[in-house]
Amino acid sequence: MQDRKNRRSGGRAGNARRTSASAIEQLTWRQVINPDHPTEPLDEAGVQAVHNAAMRVLEEIGIEFLNDDAVAHLKAAGCIVEGQNVRMGRDFVMEMVAKAPAEFTITPRNPDRAIRLGGKNMAFVNVSSPPNVMDLDRGRRVGDFESFSDLLKMTQYFNCIHVAGGYPVEPVDIHASVRHLDCLEAKLTLTDKVVHAYSLGPERVDDVMEMARIASGMDHDTFFSEPRLYTNINSSSPLKHDWPMLDGSMRFVKLGQPVVVTPFTLAGAMAPVTMVGAVVQSVAECLAAIALFQWLNPGTPCVMGTFTSNVDMKTGAPAFGTPEYVRATQMTGQMARFYGLPLRASNACASNAPDGQAVWESMNSLWAAVNSRVNLVYHAAGWLEGGLIASYEKFVMDCEILQQFERYFESAITATTEADLAVDAIREVGPDGHFFGVQHTQDRYQEAFYSPFLSDWRNYEAWQEAGAVWTAERANKVWKDILAEFQPPPMEDAIREELASFVARRKSEGGAPTDF
Repeated sequence: MQDRKNRRSGGRAGNARRTSASAIEQLTWRQVINPDHPTEPLDEAGVQAVHNAAMRVLEEIGIEFLNDDAVAHLKAAGCIVEGQNVRMGRDFVMEMVAKAPAEFTITPRNPDRAIRLGGKNMAFVNVSSPPNVMDLDRGRRVGDFESFSDLLKMTQYFNCIHVAGGYPVEPVDIHASVRHLDCLEAKLTLTDKVVHAYSLGPERVDDVMEMARIASGMDHDTFFSEPRLYTNINSSSPLKHDWPMLDGSMRFVKLGQPVVVTPFTLAGAMAPVTMVGAVVQSVAECLAAIALFQWLNPGTPCVMGTFTSNVDMKTGAPAFGTPEYVRATQMTGQMARFYGLPLRASNACASNAPDGQAVWESMNSLWAAVNSRVNLVYHAAGWLEGGLIASYEKFVMDCEILQQFERYFESAITATTEADLAVDAIREVGPDGHFFGVQHTQDRYQEAFYSPFLSDWRNYEAWQEAGAVWTAERANKVWKDILAEFQPPPMEDAIREELASFVARRKSEGGAPTDF
């Protein structure tokens, strides 16, 4: 149980003290451990059936690798290559996948923010990559750098967010050739958490690698001696890996930096309409890339990603947080454990506003992550409209949910001492009293239960008298208070200047090309 006096606000990195000016009282930063047994809808025969089907896809159908270097490496490894189609035998795949570690640690510029992935470890990532942003005051609009920076500040502030993933919203007011420079400079100065780099061409990857190294204050060899940042790639389902993502991920792999491979398989559209068939395709696409990466640099950390959901068969629109999404995540969790790989999933919803639908779909997604033993939860805070909106209010609402899951995990470790069993307290109160005033309660009430920062537990009359403020409106006030008090984490002036100088030089050189 976490002592309340050790809780703090996370806006000032490295400061464990609470202040009366804090926007909210939140749980301390910690690595989340999920103690629950995973849900396993497949029996042993079912796991073998999915595995065998995925191997048949790789052996008989193959995967398109739209990158000549990747194809050349796989041909050298003994795979069957016809044009850009690569078929690989199951023995090769299993030998390669077995080289990937089951657990690993990523250490950012602030080593106190390191995260461990695999096993029972769990980490939450901010919303990543929406083109639009929304809040109650300004409505839905195209993403810009101001909103990008605001959401990064919230990423740093909330202790339940462990990773500054992809752009929390795409800042389209910055030209695409230099956008990665401004975005990573902001990410590395406004946060000190683990960061992600997009695999979108060699220049962007090389720039981000160097910027992360500069921010760490380390030389090249020291920085790349262990995992420091990561990339996430998506297959172009069905059955393709594209050029820029393969190029970027191979650059990461050659330097020993982790890669998350996440096929985006929507059942009924980009994958079979049966959920187990969609999982088969997703597993095949994922393992094909991981086999390549382990051939290039054995032992490089890799994560199996799942983004298997379904479409609305009436409209063709993607659906998230559905019963099918939950089952697909659970089945993929079984397969990740079968292959000995860490697992990534998402907090996804299709709602267009921070409303009831958003909450129940997100709760379905998050419970799927919990009972599938997901290690890295993408879009954990702020996602709306199937990934087309980053929402300020939803970010706050999701963080309330994430904190409640953290408390849920803590309370799973149940003590059974005499004091915890409380027979003497039950005897003292008897059938006619109450437990509010007994010493057993008085000694424990401050730390006994989760204390929310957003939920309102007052009765209707008290809530109405206080202004009848609905959840999204309360969240609106919270994010404004957070941004008003935010202070960036410390960074040495010399490092900040070196980082700014690198960005200025690369901009003067034209940045990165905007086509591939």
